[in-house]
Parts: sequence; structure tokens; C-alpha cells
Amino acid sequence: MIDRAQVVIIGAGVIGASIAFHLAERGLRDVVILEREEAEISGSTARSAAGVRHQFSSRTNVLLSRYSIERLRHFEEEVGGHAELRQVGYLFLINDEATWAQYLRNVAMQRELGVRVETLTPEEAARFVPQMRIDDLIGATFGPDDGYCDPYGIALGYLRAAQRHGVRLRRGMPVTGFQISGGRVTAVETPSGPVGCDMVINCAGPWAGEVAALAGLDLPVRPYRRNVYMTTPFPAISAPIPLTIDVGTGFYMRREGQSILMGRSNPAEPSSTNTNVDWDWLEAVIEAGIHRFPILETAGLAEQQCWAGLYEITPDHNPILGRHPDLEGYIDASGFSGHGIMHAPATGLLIAEEVIDGRAHTINIDELRIDRFRSGQLASEFNVI
Repeated sequence: MIDRAQVVIIGAGVIGASIAFHLAERGLRDVVILEREEAEISGSTARSAAGVRHQFSSRTNVLLSRYSIERLRHFEEEVGGHAELRQVGYLFLINDEATWAQYLRNVAMQRELGVRVETLTPEEAARFVPQMRIDDLIGATFGPDDGYCDPYGIALGYLRAAQRHGVRLRRGMPVTGFQISGGRVTAVETPSGPVGCDMVINCAGPWAGEVAALAGLDLPVRPYRRNVYMTTPFPAISAPIPLTIDVGTGFYMRREGQSILMGRSNPAEPSSTNTNVDWDWLEAVIEAGIHRFPILETAGLAEQQCWAGLYEITPDHNPILGRHPDLEGYIDASGFSGHGIMHAPATGLLIAEEVIDGRAHTINIDELRIDRFRSGQLASEFNVI
């Protein structure tokens, strides 16, 4: 058992792996990752729908995406492993005037930041998906540089590169508490004994709130189930399509091999760590899907290929990043609200800056610090799926 490390990272998902890699790249290699499960990359990262996009309502989120997606484009040469980035685009379909006005404001901001994004008429949007119903649509936005990726390949690439630099991984090692002295974290407690440290980074994903509570901190990150359903091979939609979102219902879909991957969040479902597929919710998903895409009525369901995972959600749907003002030596990197895969490259860079330089500086993360919940200065992310 390791009895000390300069930095302890809690969680071996894509965020923890990216931070470990970026720390090691900067020369800080006395790092240990503690993973509660017996296998790394076995939680939310492995159960993601894998979307990556620039189309956010928050400038900071757009900047995180702009940096991260560029890094994913060059992932194999810069890190190793496979990002499998497929830039097929994101297509948002809007049928409400107020929502359309918000999306137009978003587009103006995104373009100002150098993001390629188009506004489309319903007729122009209809070219992407056969037989799309457009009679009630007002417009659509399309980001050609958006798409999806391989979350497992990205996390594994970061993790193996970090390990090559000397970062250590300990599996089956849940955090059971913290040792705190003089207002500073001095050790992380595990069933195998304490691990002394100068800095601890909470990347525990859906369990980040529980981990923070062990240190006496109130971290507003809660787990919520998200279901992903898969059709059998569906040649009726044979060409690549964008990851397409019917904003009015929240239904989304994209191709996965020869099949269609689809889902829709259930806003009435309470917080839990349940990762069993909700078959009762499937009817609502299919109803919304067929309403907008009648062609789906002929699709079969591949039950064995459906799954559920967890979003780690904050009240404003933005992550919590950076040092905690109430506990020295403790840093948050959680609460991504479904955007952790796409923002992992930028998060790794910024948290490494927070550790080594004392403050993140490549992108200003002040509005993502936990202080915002005390001041009430919340700017909720509008584009949430």
C-alpha cells in the first residue's frame, strides 16, 4: 500500500485520468489515483452517450469545448490511445419562439468565440434525417465540428500515458475519510490505511458529493440516472446523421454502427445511483422519438445493448472546479452534468494549473468555483440534454 503521495486523485474515470496525465506532463509525477471499483473506467465514463459539442449557452463552457475538441482531434499523436472523434455535427431542433430567441443569442456568442455554427430553416434541417416532421419547427442550429467520441478510449489513453510517467493507480480502494490538521488535508483514509498527501482532488463523479461530505464539505453534486436505448440494425437511416436533439421533448439520437442510439431525460426521476435500465420510461422515449422522426416506428429494440449510467448534476448544470475556500489542499473537479467527457481535456489542463501554478489561467474558471453557490451568482447552462 502507498503511504504517501504529493497528490491524491479520487476516481479513475476520464476526469481523474486527464488530470493525472496533465500533472505528469508538467513534471508532477508523485501522484496516486484511488479507484473504488476493482476496474478503472468502469463508472459514468464507460456509460456515456459520448457526445461532444461547442453549442453551449455559457461562454466558459464554449471555451472548454473549443480547447477540448481540438485536443481530441489530435489525441492519438499527443497522448496515445484512441479518441475516435467523429465530427458528424450536432443538430438542435427548436419549436418554441422563446427557445429559438435564446438559441440565436447563443449562436451569436458561439460565433464570436470562433465556433462554426449554422442556423437552419426547418426545410434545411430536414435534409439530415429521412422523413423528419418539420411542420411545427421554427428553426434549427447545426454545429459541423460537434459529434461524438470513444469515452473509454480517451480515459484509457490518458491513464496509460500518466502511468508511463510514473503515476500510480490503486483499484478497489474506496475513500473512507480524510485526516485534517490546521484546516488542511493531510491524508486520505482507505480500508488499507491512510495515504498522506499535500493535495487531494475530488474526481469521484456521481459520488463526489458523498466524498466531499467525508471532509465536512457540502458539495452540491447529485447522481441521476440516464438511460440509453439501442435499436437493432436500422438501414432506413443508413447515412451518418448528426447527433440530433428535439429540444422541445429532449429526445436525442445518433447512429451507433448500423443501429440508432437514443434517449431522453426523465425530469421527474429522483436522485439515485440506480444503473438498471428503466424499461417503463422507454415508452415516453419512443413516443417523443416517433413524433419527430416517424421513420423510427419500424425500428426494433436491441434490449441487450441498452444501458443506463449516471449524470453528476449540480443546481446550475455547470461543473465545480478549483480549490475549496474552506479546506486547504482540497480541489474539486466534478459536477459536469453530462459534459465530463467532452470537457475532460480542458479540465485536466486547468486543474494541473490550479495545483502547480496556484490558479487556473488558460481559461478563467472563476464562475465555476464553489463560491458561486454562496454568493448566489449562478449562470445556469441553458443547453442541457
